Amino acid sequence: MKKELAACAYGFGVQRQTNIENLQSHYLRSRQHGFTLVELMVGIAIGLLVVAVAGGALMVSRGVSGTVSDASTLQQQASYAFRVIGQQLRQSGSLYLNLDPNSVGNATSATEASATPYALPVAIETKKAGADNSFDPRQISNSLTGTNSTVTAGYRRYKEDSYQPTAATPAMQSQSRDCMGGPTDDTANDGYARLQSTFSLASDGTLRCTGTTSTTAQPIIRNVANFRLRYLVLSGGGTSNPAVRYVDAGATGSGISNWAQVTGVEVCLVLFGNERMDIPTGTKYTDCDGATTVDMSSATATDMSGSAIGTARAGRMHMVFRNIYQLRSQGLIGSVL
Repeated sequence: MKKELAACAYGFGVQRQTNIENLQSHYLRSRQHGFTLVELMVGIAIGLLVVAVAGGALMVSRGVSGTVSDASTLQQQASYAFRVIGQQLRQSGSLYLNLDPNSVGNATSATEASATPYALPVAIETKKAGADNSFDPRQISNSLTGTNSTVTAGYRRYKEDSYQPTAATPAMQSQSRDCMGGPTDDTANDGYARLQSTFSLASDGTLRCTGTTSTTAQPIIRNVANFRLRYLVLSGGGTSNPAVRYVDAGATGSGISNWAQVTGVEVCLVLFGNERMDIPTGTKYTDCDGATTVDMSSATATDMSGSAIGTARAGRMHMVFRNIYQLRSQGLIGSVL
């Protein structure tokens, strides 16, 4: 009897152990099932929300970066243009510098020795001796001419002794160059006696320059919406009450009767950026005339010339730059010399 009870208890224990193992196996299988459709949709929604937030932050960062980059580029473009223009305008009417104009014995010709009494205090001559004496600033066209949208600056070019790093003797070389970096020195001592640089705005929105010997204008900067010039004219010179006034030369330059009295040039540039931005409606800038406001957010907005800015410029950053350059002649060329 005892043996039968023991066998029955053993069998019951084995069955119990088997049931426990089956339950564990079933529990483990139930824990290994995949996502339900609801769980998958919730996960996708959360992922899309994260992507949307990150994308919005990226777009904001990209917009800010584009605005800063555009502003920096426009400032660099304007700085370069003003440096090139200013270098030429400031030299307008400048002449050969005779280091010893009072010494007839050191002069190489009668022309060099006959500096005018007005020029002696600053050692400036009206002409330079040599193969070509054609430059005469009293001929106003040799120094400065222009309109309200183009300007030509001219000045005397001469050569001087220049020592190369390893040379024992000097070479005659000119240190002056026009806006195109030329022309190069030629064999004649007085070749290209007059340097000339003409600045104008092309229809494709590039500011261009034509040099002394070039026949085709070369671009300096791009994305130029407007290029305007005003001239500072001296009136009452030689009197006790001189005055300088702004003059618009007009489209033909006829607004100035005596270019010899021009003492300075005001240059205005309107540049626009490369990035199209979400500019609020009604965002405006003031054009070069100081009166016309232009809505840079609208393609139908008109500038000071009455022309619509168009889709190429609408929605882009616009910046206005101005600079004034005083001429070396100080308005006395043609009146004192």
